[in-house]
Amino acid sequence: MTRLASINKWPFFYGFIIVLVGTIGVWVSVPGQTVGVSTFTDPVKEALGLTRDQISLAYALGTIGSSLILGIAGKWFDKYGARKVSFYAAAGLALSVAIASQSAHVSDWIQSRISYFTWVIPFIVIMLCFFMIRFSGQGVLTLSSRNMIMLWFEEYRGRVNAISSVAVSLGFSISPLWIDYLIEGYGWEHAWLWIGAGLVVMALVILITFRDSPEKYDLKPDGNLLKKTSAKESSSSIKQFTRKEAIKTRAFWMYGLMLAFNGYFVTGLTFHIVSVFGSVGYDKTQALSFFLPMSVVSLVASIICNAVSDKIKLKKLLFAMIIASMVCSIGLALLSSGMGFYLLIGGVGIMSGLYAVLSSVTWPRFFGRKHLGAISGVNMQMIVFSSALGPYMFSLSYKLFDSYAPIALAGLLGLVVIAIGSLKADNPQ
Repeated sequence: MTRLASINKWPFFYGFIIVLVGTIGVWVSVPGQTVGVSTFTDPVKEALGLTRDQISLAYALGTIGSSLILGIAGKWFDKYGARKVSFYAAAGLALSVAIASQSAHVSDWIQSRISYFTWVIPFIVIMLCFFMIRFSGQGVLTLSSRNMIMLWFEEYRGRVNAISSVAVSLGFSISPLWIDYLIEGYGWEHAWLWIGAGLVVMALVILITFRDSPEKYDLKPDGNLLKKTSAKESSSSIKQFTRKEAIKTRAFWMYGLMLAFNGYFVTGLTFHIVSVFGSVGYDKTQALSFFLPMSVVSLVASIICNAVSDKIKLKKLLFAMIIASMVCSIGLALLSSGMGFYLLIGGVGIMSGLYAVLSSVTWPRFFGRKHLGAISGVNMQMIVFSSALGPYMFSLSYKLFDSYAPIALAGLLGLVVIAIGSLKADNPQ
């Protein structure tokens, strides 16, 4: 205990270390994120003998399955703390990708043992792998690392989140490049094994550097950045909502649904990006060119909105996100026109930038820090579940109507409902 408590004797606030290692914690969840898994899609489906539809369905079912039990991870966070939960999440993700690397061999072994060769066996095997990868990576490791940062700051939460969000965005954007490098250089099986080895190292880093709430070490949120009286008054004036109390508020559902819409729309669009643009006459190069300007817009929006989030009501940012989401829905519906392309870039960029703000700072500001894990865990369930539905709903729209415009218009209608419901979605504090 002495070794752990010694951080209150450091010459600077340990919260700055928390920002660094917490950001790295989110970044190393990449193998469990869509951007990390999608790079493996083609080589894995070929090795398992699955079609694109089959592996997409396996991914969706694995993701939905993980979302159904993700709420328990939030309770783990509140009960056991960021350090233990993040350590086991990183170790679990390492084990998951190691198992996934052997999915072809496992499938062949099972089929040879039962003397029955069918696509169903590899489908089930990879679905279970996706379930473990998504739960430990996108779910638990992301939730615990991000929440840990939020526990260490109050008055400066938005500005700290701006720094973290920019670093995570840059890390995520280059991830497909180094993952593809590993796959091309060592094959998909060994690529996953190398990633697993890196995650084992990260698990040890987490054990050494991650810390739970600052109060546990006789510190206060924001450290020496605030006067002690100010910090004390700030903490004591905040009601600590329980999970049950939080989900009874309108604010929880309106903010939660808006964040879930981001996961739904962005995942659906990204998963079918070539098809979406191809349906209105764009080629693959033009389709992929969408990501760079969109990322720039997202980065700028995230920096600005995180910085101002400490000073303004979050409801203003919520409506900004709703409007941006409407713009990107209209852009998708009008993609065949030049204007639609730019509306989609601007809308998705701003929506994603605001997602980085509201997904982090909303819950501790609205509901306090004591039950942050349980409350944010419910929202993470919503986000993961909706992100699993996105690719399927986009695909269904194209299958039924030979166009992605209907799914865009349906999304626009849903956003109108959220906007109306958000008129009274005030801070419960």
